[in-house]
Amino acid sequence: MPVSLERRASAISTDSSRVSDSNSGLSQWPRRPITGLARRKLSDVPELPDVVAYVAALEPRVVGKKLERVRLGSPFLLRSIEPPVAQAEGRRVTGVRRLGKRIVFGLDNNIYIVIHLMIAGRLHWKARGAKLAGRMALAAFDFETGTLLLTEASSKKRASLHLVRGEAGLSELDRGGLEVLEADLAAFRAALARENHTVKRALTDPRLFSGIGNAYSDEILHRARLSPAKWTSRLTDEETERLYRSARETLETWAARFVAEAAKAFPEKVTAFREGMAVHGRYGKPCPVCGSPVQRIVYAENEANYCAVCQTEGKLLADRALSQLLRGDWPRTLEELEDRKAADRRMKG
Repeated sequence: MPVSLERRASAISTDSSRVSDSNSGLSQWPRRPITGLARRKLSDVPELPDVVAYVAALEPRVVGKKLERVRLGSPFLLRSIEPPVAQAEGRRVTGVRRLGKRIVFGLDNNIYIVIHLMIAGRLHWKARGAKLAGRMALAAFDFETGTLLLTEASSKKRASLHLVRGEAGLSELDRGGLEVLEADLAAFRAALARENHTVKRALTDPRLFSGIGNAYSDEILHRARLSPAKWTSRLTDEETERLYRSARETLETWAARFVAEAAKAFPEKVTAFREGMAVHGRYGKPCPVCGSPVQRIVYAENEANYCAVCQTEGKLLADRALSQLLRGDWPRTLEELEDRKAADRRMKG
């Protein structure tokens, strides 16, 4: 009796360090060979729309107000020495802005406070003097109008706090990626051409594009009807323009939605899995365009979600380790995959 697809896939060793797409070169992504049939809980870093919403919510609360005190709950949060935190206390906030996926507070003595939330970091606006308690609490910023709490719901403390002096110091934290919402098509095309990557990796590389991560790259590629595994060097002019328009429309739409919500209440439920997303976090659910089930490739702590019908002409993106294990049994198309699943269900029934 043949072994089911799920059982054979589960035999893949998790010690392998690299897997690749047999069609289009996803081997650039170091990751464990985890089958798309096995589900894990994955997280994503807050991206441009989320950070823009935080900035919009913070501006009316802190700009022009005095930062009275900074309380640190974790010695690992602060990643800089000069200038010292004490020089930020008692100063007024002159502005709040985004730098990539970071949030920047400008102070009236030319010092900048830079917060990177990473995966599990979140901000919370509380009453003035709110307690800094619990393992998740990393820092509290006490303003005249309230207290901003920084928490991180993870045992791996990755969120960071930097203090830098002047624009020169701030520029050292800039990864240099293109701001898509401020760029024209020519600049976008030039950024794509700087290095030859899969388009998914290119979009999420902060040296190439600013503020785009795992979640919104999935949404951008679905809107553009492009495979996440297509090489940037193989994009046609028409596909590049489609990708550019899609990136702008996706980021503008979600940022506007979150800013509107932030005008009503401080963003407390920032997540990469949003109601209304087309493919990200929707593995196995119907594509809103064609109705076929959303597919995915899982790698490290991220995943690529896509619609085989809308983006890959019905072809499934395959991990090399999985396809080598299954050999001739590996389904090459969405139709073959559904037939195999149906056969597995009949065997189990």
